[in-house]
Amino acid sequence: MNPPVPTQAKLDGATVEVIRSYLVSAAEEMRRTLIRTAFNPVIYEVLDFGISVYDADLELIADAPGLAFFLGANDYAIRKGVEFAGAETMRPGDIFIMNYPYWNSAHALDATLFAPVFADGDNKPFAYTCIRAHWMDLGAKDPGYVLDSTDMHQEGLIFPGTRIYKDGAPVKDIVDIIKFNSRMPGPVMGDLDAQVAATRTGVERLNAILAKFGRGAFDEAVERIKQASDALVRRALSELPRGTWEASDVVDDDGISNDPVPIHVKVTIDDEGLTCDFTGSSPAVRGPINIPIGLTQTICKFVLKSLTSAAQRNNAGSFRALQVIAPEGNLFHAVYPSATFTQWPAHLALELVYKALAQGMPERIAACSGGDTLGFMMIGTDPLTKAMYAVSNNEPVGWGGSAEFDGINATNHISGSLVRNTPIEVIEMKTGMMMEKFEVKPDSGGAGKQRGGMGTERLIRFTQDGEFLSITKRSKERPWALGGGAQPEANEMIVRLGTPEEKRVGTYRMPVRIGDRAVARGAGGAGYGLAIDRSPAAVLEDVLDGYVTAEAARSVYKVVIVDGAVDDAQTQALRAEVSAHA
Repeated sequence: MNPPVPTQAKLDGATVEVIRSYLVSAAEEMRRTLIRTAFNPVIYEVLDFGISVYDADLELIADAPGLAFFLGANDYAIRKGVEFAGAETMRPGDIFIMNYPYWNSAHALDATLFAPVFADGDNKPFAYTCIRAHWMDLGAKDPGYVLDSTDMHQEGLIFPGTRIYKDGAPVKDIVDIIKFNSRMPGPVMGDLDAQVAATRTGVERLNAILAKFGRGAFDEAVERIKQASDALVRRALSELPRGTWEASDVVDDDGISNDPVPIHVKVTIDDEGLTCDFTGSSPAVRGPINIPIGLTQTICKFVLKSLTSAAQRNNAGSFRALQVIAPEGNLFHAVYPSATFTQWPAHLALELVYKALAQGMPERIAACSGGDTLGFMMIGTDPLTKAMYAVSNNEPVGWGGSAEFDGINATNHISGSLVRNTPIEVIEMKTGMMMEKFEVKPDSGGAGKQRGGMGTERLIRFTQDGEFLSITKRSKERPWALGGGAQPEANEMIVRLGTPEEKRVGTYRMPVRIGDRAVARGAGGAGYGLAIDRSPAAVLEDVLDGYVTAEAARSVYKVVIVDGAVDDAQTQALRAEVSAHA
């Protein structure tokens, strides 16, 4: 039994802040529970999850860092899930599962669990907890990842908002369906249990908050928290330039044909807020790169947050100034039965919105990062347990240079939030991949007054037979630069290395044998400004750090390094020659 809920007088600001901190702490405790109990390294190592807490009106009141795209997509998913299940049918102890992609705003392996939270004696929830996490297999046509599906029904077992726990106990029929539809039931069942545990943690903490402060105080604090965030965002927007800007790009392909897929956005900042319109993008395509509208909204939430309130925790008020337009049937508003499994165009779309904004505020926007996430995965059979495994990794990329700073070297794509790469120790322990080399690649960042961050190079040797997947949708076009900066090389995966069958691939699935090798190169970030305007001292530092070779310092930056120091005379002569021909 939950303790009785006391009443509370009108709140002062300090109490509102205390309640806000309690809500954030509840989400953080859910996060810790999930990480400590999950079976799947993509959850406990990579942090491929999103954890959110909602009020009775299904508005976000707190979340915990994970994958930023998951956090925003939860906002759309919880509304659809509760609408389908019916709030009036819910009881204490119920937990629901949803992965229907057009509502869940993700592909079928991103399972969302949500639970209503009840105060004693109430028959309506006063809050909801929600956790989305990536599972390894749920009955799709292919294990691991589906790269060439043409409709939703090839992509896995689907739940639209189904009660999986009733009155605190598992619904055995549903759990058994999940277990017997997975090629990897052990990890999937473990991850389901981890999400249930984390969901219950959130329910317990929210009840404790309500018991401590009372329903009146809780509701008032929540509303004031959202109002404060809305006001903060609108103040920040009022300081940005007004205007409308457009940008276009292409996705490598749709996974079925080799034809590039055009994407387009029109971004407007006015007195009403920020509007992102994807109407000019390609219609939905046959392959699995179509994006659900909830994910499209999340892309734009990311941009708005970064421009206005990056240091503040999220809540519904953070996004009231945002409008997102994408007609049904557009690439960015997938509808049934469009395939949605390989949602990498979301990374490109995020960069695309920034590309449009850079026309109006170049001093606020960085050049393109690596442009996309170069992912890879191995699927095989553990030689000891004989169980199937599927372990993935997203390669680091460089971030783009900006007006005042160089791009960060070798880190996750800007969409990744706090998501991490899979440690080499985990990859080698759990798969048949041995890493012969993994290093920052010199000269991989785009040159500029502020250079792009370096990308990486990884050499993989296979020690078991199995399947290997490469996943990227930005391997043909280079990342875009700003202010005359240089574009780096694109993401690159080369398979069958050193054999007559050596091949450069983008999104690709293939069998591998013991002794096969591959090399993955995550792109660097693009440059900002002219390379010749970069300080010779900064170029020297890059050379000494191993990020730029002495040859590139001379040929690209026109800086001559001799015996670990800048040769001022030769450098001035080279730069003067360039200026004379400009």
